[in-house]
Order: sequence, then structure tokens, then C-alpha cells
Amino acid sequence: MAERETDPARIVADADVLAADLLVGGAAREALDAVRAHSWVKLVASDPLLDDAEAVVAALADEDLARAWRDRIEDLRVAVDHPPGDHPALASAYRGGAAHLLSYDDDLRNAKAGAELGSRLDVSVKTPAGFAGLFDAASLYGAVEGGEYPGPDTDARG
Repeated sequence: MAERETDPARIVADADVLAADLLVGGAAREALDAVRAHSWVKLVASDPLLDDAEAVVAALADEDLARAWRDRIEDLRVAVDHPPGDHPALASAYRGGAAHLLSYDDDLRNAKAGAELGSRLDVSVKTPAGFAGLFDAASLYGAVEGGEYPGPDTDARG
């Protein structure tokens, strides 16, 4: 099987990170604001991944907020499909060619998972704080777009 090419400007946020971005803020919001502030950085998500996040928001807040969030995120994401039963975040990263997966799930971020994923998937799994601390928009822009970094080009909270 040929290895899928990853794009360093494609990011997947697990359901826990998507919900935390909306409901808590903090590192999840900081990481996703960095994504939303740049039109050339793409948030990749499958329908099952968004379903999971929407269910978390509905359970922790309310269904109206969950529906409104889902409507907004639909316009922001790059949609991908994957087989039923696949881990929604991992499958989104694989199918969408994402180089980064943001998650609070220790099982995705431990050394064993890293070794297993590394043999099948070229993705870096980080906490939102880890991603936000390492995200260098100017360097990434130079690598994926070329030229001088013009700065953020969209409203992160738009």
C-alpha cells in the first residue's frame, strides 16, 4: 500500500478538543484560533468526528448550542469520509492527509501509540497546548505557500 502524503497545514482536532474550544477556551481555543486565523491552514474532520463533538457539547451545555456549533464548524472544515468503526480523529487525519492531530486522549499520545501510528500514519499527536506552543505560522507559511508570511488573514472568531 502506498504511503499517503501528509500536509503540514492540515490539522485534525479530536472531539474533546473541539468541545473544549467552544466550552472552555484555554489551550484548545488558542490552538484552534491559530488554525482559524489562517485561510491556508485547514481543519479536517469527518462527520463521525463532528457527531462526537456535537454530542459532547449537547451533554455538557445544551442541544441548541450544539446545533449552532455544528452549523458553524461545517463551513470551516474540510470534510473527509472514512469506514464506519474507524477512530474518527485518526481516520480523519489519515483520509485528510493531516500532519497534526490535537487530542487530550493519553492513549493516542503515549509512546506505544506513537510507535504503532508511525508505522501506518505520518501524523504528530499533540495536546492543544503542545501544538499552540510549537505553531510557527511564518515558518509553516514559507514551507507550504512560499514567500513572506503576510500574517493572519481571517478572523479567528469570525
